[in-house]
Amino acid sequence: MGLKNALKKIKTRKKFRWKDSKYKVRTLNLFAKSDPLEGASQAKGIVLSKFQKEAAQPNSAMRKCCKVQLTKNGKTVGAFIPGNLAQKFIDEHDEVMIERIGGKQGRAKGDIRGIRWQVIQVNDQPLSRLVSGKIEKGRR
Repeated sequence: MGLKNALKKIKTRKKFRWKDSKYKVRTLNLFAKSDPLEGASQAKGIVLSKFQKEAAQPNSAMRKCCKVQLTKNGKTVGAFIPGNLAQKFIDEHDEVMIERIGGKQGRAKGDIRGIRWQVIQVNDQPLSRLVSGKIEKGRR
């Protein structure tokens, strides 16, 4: 433990910090590179199809989802449709806006396996207002 030992400690810490996977992902911005939304919080897309996904144990519900093709890069993602009977307001070829569901560390949330996104707008109208009956679905 000499007088200049702090410099050596800083140097070795800098070197071995690259072994930490979380540090590496954060500094090299690997999440945004592999992210379908490319780091953005929301994105527009076209609905390709609707499907149901079975909830994980111990729940036994069928969660309503849809396949969305993003307009910015053409990638296809699965998106959850929140709300009671909300899937009736979404048809194929509708333009929807999706956002992150908000699970831990970018993973799926709750009992819906593999679904990381949710629909928030349909044809530039909020899905929550459509479900509550405050507005009607717009024509495209």
